[in-house]
Amino acid sequence: MHRYGEGPDRFLELTLPEGAAPAPVAVVIHGGFWRSAHGIELARPLAADLAAAGFAAVAIEYRRVGAGGGWPATLEDVAAALDALPDLPDTARLDLSDVTAIGHSAGGHLAAWLAGRARLGPDVPGAAPRVRVTAAVLQAGVLDLQRADAQRLGDGAVRSFLGGSPAEQPQRYAAADPVRLLPTGSTVLCVHGSDDDVVPVEQSERYVQAAVAAGDPVELRVVPGDHMTLIDPSSDAWRTVRAWLAHGRT
Repeated sequence: MHRYGEGPDRFLELTLPEGAAPAPVAVVIHGGFWRSAHGIELARPLAADLAAAGFAAVAIEYRRVGAGGGWPATLEDVAAALDALPDLPDTARLDLSDVTAIGHSAGGHLAAWLAGRARLGPDVPGAAPRVRVTAAVLQAGVLDLQRADAQRLGDGAVRSFLGGSPAEQPQRYAAADPVRLLPTGSTVLCVHGSDDDVVPVEQSERYVQAAVAAGDPVELRVVPGDHMTLIDPSSDAWRTVRAWLAHGRT
């Protein structure tokens, strides 16, 4: 475990693959609608599988709503965790020119936001990234925050995260919404379960449409399964991600 800041929830876990050569980096960000009820335990199985596949796997914990998170702390944390990678004792084992952000649900939002944070203004939390995301896998991501708020996804999770509605907090939505941070220049795969009744597939569809219009290389795979199938390392949905990581991200 490596701490990137003070407090119990500001840490990352690095799992290295076999061998001594620098490995491509996969940063895994768990979901849970940005709330403290869920944590890094959701990311660990995928991180272990990625390390076995040859990636330097980084699972991130961060402050969440109900435990000191929300705007701007949650965004500051995932940005700080990514930017801390060059300072790790094992940084020579990390190929920081090849960094893939992988996130599920609200973690998908955070992965997409990390990919687009270079577009943030200088006074916005998370601006001026030290480490750039070159590819992203967005698993049932909450990728259009204004639409997600209108749909009341997670029983009002977006408003809890950003502290109000789009009308009340327009600058926060502009800074946090992945569909407004395009193009990212990253290669992106959106994966969504066909039976997902937690985050509708429309969220991925809207992001893909906007990313294509902005000129980003992005594709959508709708796979059999529900919201949680995507983070089961034994599922066909995860095998789809693994195949894309091997052949489609560059």
